Formats: sequence, C-alpha cells, structure tokens
Amino acid sequence: MIDSPSVEQPTFAALFAAQYQSLVRLAGLLGADDPEDIAQEAFARLTTRSLRDDGAALGYLRATVCNLTRNRLRHLRLVRLRRPDPPEHARSSEHAVLVAEEHRELLAALDRLPRRQREALVLRYWLDLSEREIAQAMGVSSGSVKTHASRGLAALGKALKEEDA
Repeated sequence: MIDSPSVEQPTFAALFAAQYQSLVRLAGLLGADDPEDIAQEAFARLTTRSLRDDGAALGYLRATVCNLTRNRLRHLRLVRLRRPDPPEHARSSEHAVLVAEEHRELLAALDRLPRRQREALVLRYWLDLSEREIAQAMGVSSGSVKTHASRGLAALGKALKEEDA
C-alpha cells in the first residue's frame, strides 16, 4: 500500500502571520473604518468554526471580512441617518434675563403705539398674516395696512433706540 503524500495545513498562528496584513488591506479597500478590527474579528470567528476542509480557512476569512465590512458600513449609514439633533445650547441665566428685559421693552414700546399701528404689527409679525388678511381683519385697505405697519415699525425703532440710550 502506497501512502499518499499529505499536504500539511498551516497552523492558526502561521495562517494569521501569513494572511493578517492582506485581510487588513482587503477590509480597508472595501471601505472599513477600522480594517484591523475587521481582520481580527474574522480570525476570532475562525477559531469558533470547524471547517470541513482545512484548506477553506482562507476563503472563510475573506468572506468574513467582506461580510463584516458590509455590515459595519450598513450600521454606520443607519446611525448617520438616525442621528439625533444636537442638544440645544444651554443659555446662561444672564442671557435669559437680558432676553426677558428686551421683550419687556418691546412690549412696552408696542403698547405705546397708536391702536391701528399696533394692530397692523401684531397681526403681521405675531400672527404672520398676509397683507390682504390683515386688511380684512382690520376693515381697511391694503394700502392702509402698509402705512400703519411702516409707521409702527419706525415708531418702534425710535422708541427702542431711545430706551437703549
């Protein structure tokens, strides 16, 4: 009986030493954000597998690198799509006081305007109505709305500048 020559399969350590860098390059070329991690994970998964053919280890490693990279890229894409809005910048207490004071000054100046000018500005800037809608609500023409709004804005600007001085 003639013994057939057996081809010795490389040990895990020899396979790692021979193929690790090429698998890192493969993962990098496929677009992995951490190709070394992908290659290491592929070798870790190989240790838990029992392959029918010892020569299939390299094919298994390559397929695992491709799958892990694809899964990682899919995960990162979903994370970017579902990224929550950044938290709103926390305002200081001083800022809140200043804003409240500015609002108080604006409302006081608005309160001092003639009734028609105040109505035109409130309907336009607080309720965001169109010129036509304001005219209808006030029972005046569109031209009168423009006049009241223009005069009201000028008076507000002057009143607020005087309070700042």
